[in-house]
Amino acid sequence: MTSPCAWPKAILFDLDDTLWPISPVIVQAEESLFAWLREHAPRVAERFTIDGLRQARLQLLAQQPEFHLDLGKLRRAGLHAAFQEAGEDAAKVELAMLHFFAARNAVTPYEDVLPGLLRLQDKLLVGSISNGNADLKAIGLSHHFKVSVAAHELGVAKPDAAIFLEACRLLGVAPEDAVYVGDDVLLDVQGAQRAGLRAVWMNRTGSTRHLEHEVVPDAIVRDFDELLAWLEQEHAHIK
Repeated sequence: MTSPCAWPKAILFDLDDTLWPISPVIVQAEESLFAWLREHAPRVAERFTIDGLRQARLQLLAQQPEFHLDLGKLRRAGLHAAFQEAGEDAAKVELAMLHFFAARNAVTPYEDVLPGLLRLQDKLLVGSISNGNADLKAIGLSHHFKVSVAAHELGVAKPDAAIFLEACRLLGVAPEDAVYVGDDVLLDVQGAQRAGLRAVWMNRTGSTRHLEHEVVPDAIVRDFDELLAWLEQEHAHIK
């Protein structure tokens, strides 16, 4: 077993549904976007519903699977198609996207997140890896992270080992010297382990999904308090 003084050197986090709940945020962002469309692009709002725009995006994704690397690009392409079909000025699409992203980044971290990050950042290098479009600077959390790797920027998404290895490279640590924390058993836990990192499943709901997929996390925690307790137990230099 590696000595506590040498391991871990870094901890990496997933963002959506690990540091904050994302589903209600996306719902609110799409409602806010549609209200914007009613006012600024009424032809689109008259021709489509929120669900109609969503279904059109899913069809576009089915036709061009590469969009899974950049959901913002997918949404932008979907809006362009909707504006064109409705006969609306496509120049307004970028304004619509700005409005959407402002609402999409209006997240509320779980109560344990900020105190946990404050404790961790003095002890370990902290980074993030995300398949989504969360903007840590816009959210106001970027100062807690040394690096932030996003699938839409790298061109590779979890669970591909390359995205985990890139984050480790940017932090200057070997994969075996890093811990990854995320809420998705396959994308986060299995992906990180296959890349050589230890993986902690942030299981805030008490799910047993890991059993269904025969994934064995290095630890299962409900919140940052349990994560910190695990670190303190496994690695005595984390206080």
